[in-house]
This record gives sequence, C-alpha cells and structure tokens, in this order.
Amino acid sequence: MRSIPAPLLVIACGALSHEIQQLKKLNGWSHLKLVCLDAKLHNRPALIAPRLRDCIARYRPDFEQIFVAYADCGSAGEIDRVLAEQGVERLPGPHCYASFAGQSNFEALSEAEPGTFYLTDFLARHFDRLVITGLKLDKHPELQEAFFGNYRRLVYLSQSPEEQVMRMAMAAAEFLGLNFEHRHCGYGELETELRAKVLAFA
Repeated sequence: MRSIPAPLLVIACGALSHEIQQLKKLNGWSHLKLVCLDAKLHNRPALIAPRLRDCIARYRPDFEQIFVAYADCGSAGEIDRVLAEQGVERLPGPHCYASFAGQSNFEALSEAEPGTFYLTDFLARHFDRLVITGLKLDKHPELQEAFFGNYRRLVYLSQSPEEQVMRMAMAAAEFLGLNFEHRHCGYGELETELRAKVLAFA
C-alpha cells in the first residue's frame, strides 16, 4: 500500500508565492500547503521575525513539518533566532537574490560590483508599488539619491523571463539611472531546497 506523504507547511515571503505555486504544480506536491506573509515586509525587515513566530504558532497544531521560505532578508539574524526557538529550518543565505542566483554566483556578482541593485520577476513586476511608492519616491524624489546614490548597476535575476517583465526591469534600471544586466537563474536554490524538504517529509 502506497504511503501518503505527511503534510508540509511552507511559510514564505509573498515575493516567492508565484514561484512556489509553480513548483508545486510542476512537481505534483499536492501535500504542500503554502502560507505567505506580505512582501511589503521587506521594507520593514525588523517585523519579519515576529510575524514568522506568530504564523508558526498559529499553524503548529495542524502541521508537524514546517519550512520557512525566507533567507535572512535583512533581519540581522532575528529570523534565525526565532526559527531556532521553533525548531524550523529556512532557505540558506542572506536573501532571495542569493537563493535564486546560487550562493557562489551571487558572491561573484557582488564582488564584481558591490553597488548592485537586484530585481527578481516579482520585484520587476511590482517595482512601482514596492520601490517607487513603497519608498515614497513618487512624493519625495529627492530621497532617490539617499537610497540609491551608491548603486552603479541593476541586475535582473529572472525566473521565467517574459518580454513584458524584461521591459519592466529595464524601465526600473532607467528610472534609477543604473546600468542594466540580465542573468537568467530559473528557480535556483529555492527549487532544490524545497525538493529536498518535500522528499525528506514524504
């Protein structure tokens, strides 16, 4: 008799929702349940760890297996402290850019040009909402120099490149006055880490 995989809860950043749903569909991970926190928390990283603690507490009674699809994400180690308390693992690395690009590839990109601003598919699509409006650059354009004055280039790390999203990424680089580069990464370590957890909990 074939065993039924144990339910796996993935608590993720909303910026990864589309990619995780795609991976779930492509791989038939029907026992994976996804819960997402608001992607706007990236503008207030100090709030991510407490929100994760609350979310884990909410769903712990229903799920023995929980995985967090966040990296450190600017939390200065607070996410790791919460997850250590809860006995829950997360994506490796400092942020989702490194997860998509791969840790070694991302380090090489950063060393080649430390002043690099990164976009994923999600951030390219929502650049206006999360960056221009989120940082109030539409109302206070003088803040752009303070936020982005030290950047020199924008690297678009694409998951499933589409012409429209490519144009959005290029428009973001133009808005910020940065040199544009494109690197196709696919799902990167997000896919390999999720696959490992699904197999481990099967």
